[in-house]
Amino acid sequence: MKEIFITAYGKPYGIVLFQLIEATQYTIYLSLIAFVGGGIMALFITLMRISPDKRICKIAIGYIWLFQSTPLLMLLFLFGLGAPRLLDVDVDPWFAASTALTLYASAYIADVWRGAIQSLPVGQWEGGKALGFKFFRTLRLIILPQAFKISIPPTVGFMVQIIKATSLAYIIGFRDLMAIGKRWANSPVDGTEPFIIFPLMALIYFGLCYPLAQLARRLEKKAGQANRGNPSKT
Repeated sequence: MKEIFITAYGKPYGIVLFQLIEATQYTIYLSLIAFVGGGIMALFITLMRISPDKRICKIAIGYIWLFQSTPLLMLLFLFGLGAPRLLDVDVDPWFAASTALTLYASAYIADVWRGAIQSLPVGQWEGGKALGFKFFRTLRLIILPQAFKISIPPTVGFMVQIIKATSLAYIIGFRDLMAIGKRWANSPVDGTEPFIIFPLMALIYFGLCYPLAQLARRLEKKAGQANRGNPSKT
């Protein structure tokens, strides 16, 4: 594959383009890990956040506040550089970057899902009580199916933020698109100047983010049309 790029674009452009595209796969993998891991954690945090038990609710609020208030760069430093030196252990950049991004994503996704649930009319909960349902049965049978549709567009949209956030992982040695691009931009090789490399990287990030942004807008538009077509949900 590398030879194909070299044949098509010559040196060093073929090598640079091949390595940037190859490194992009690790950006995608890290984004998926953060999105899936953050989504799993967000599910539990969301349930705690809307719990009728005020103590559990306050724990969830504290968690969301903590990881939304802490800069992602600081989380990466703590897990990738601070903890290894403090504990005198080697921490793999994959583990450090995945952990930091998962915590970061979980706090924001939990807030999105909490907002989707609380945007439903109070009458939905009261209807569950009228049927004799307990809290979790009302949540499972009445609230979540409606909140799920509402939460899809902003959740997909947040995936764009996760992809862009992975660009900070290079500071702890994670070899993704940003790391490889910066290495080439700082190299003395002719044809790899920053004004060439960074626009190439921007195009690749754009190619990853734009389809997701458009999908989120389309889903949001479709959800808005569905709500206008069914006044009982408003």
